[in-house]
Amino acid sequence: MNKPKIIFFGNGPLADTTISVLAKKCDIIFHAHTKDDLEEVKKLKTAHNATDNSDKIYGILASFGVLIKSDILELFEPEGILNIHPSMLPDLRGPSPIESAILRGDEYFGVSVMKLVKEMDAGPIYYQEKCDKPLINQYSASPSDKSNIYNTLATIGAEWITENLNHLPTPKEQDGSKATFCQKMDKTMSVINPSTETSSEVLRKIIALSGWPKSKYEFFGHECIIHAAHSAAIHQQNDNPDKKSTNNFANEFDELSLKCTDGEIVYIDSLQPAGKKVMDAKSFINGYRH
Repeated sequence: MNKPKIIFFGNGPLADTTISVLAKKCDIIFHAHTKDDLEEVKKLKTAHNATDNSDKIYGILASFGVLIKSDILELFEPEGILNIHPSMLPDLRGPSPIESAILRGDEYFGVSVMKLVKEMDAGPIYYQEKCDKPLINQYSASPSDKSNIYNTLATIGAEWITENLNHLPTPKEQDGSKATFCQKMDKTMSVINPSTETSSEVLRKIIALSGWPKSKYEFFGHECIIHAAHSAAIHQQNDNPDKKSTNNFANEFDELSLKCTDGEIVYIDSLQPAGKKVMDAKSFINGYRH
């Protein structure tokens, strides 16, 4: 049996995982990265539609970031372009569903496969799945946390597509009255403020803003990007309340810590001063405290 042919639209981590999964069972005939690539998409699909060819060329999209106009959408009818959106639509329509879900305190995340329409993330739903396990550790933040969510959701959506592309169900319309929306992340969100943020909010900000625009805090007069941290409560989760900071430093003066508005302490594990490489907290203290 021939592999399904796909024109893929996408950029970034969601797209990277999606296309790697699709490529195992599908023939990716073109990958559109930019607005300029849409002209090539139009040529390819128009030429294919003009032939008496029983093999379809499907359109799959994941985090493309470019408006696709009606003239191209129509070329992929009746199935349309299938869009992998990392939320349980109509919740969190918009450009930052994963980051916004992290910031609002979600532990469980979901993904939707919908038909792309002109209105943002409003198309009918082919498939949805919510993970049955939390993808966030509420007591720590590390560089891999967000990428794990992206990879998990993209894999779920892409695997469903590969298994169902040749026999798609009838998509179900969304209830627009229940729609919520998210906005782009921006640099104004970057600064950590423990005097107004709880320990959980600080940790979630570090996770959500990792990659871009990044979470920042000033230590010893140096603005630093925070890469990893944990709260004292992590030891309760590990059933070891007597365990000291995972930094394993000799005393309290060898730890970078933030007392948050809820009274909890967030310990910084790794950080990056401007123009420098990422370093652990002890190395930063040794180099910058004096």
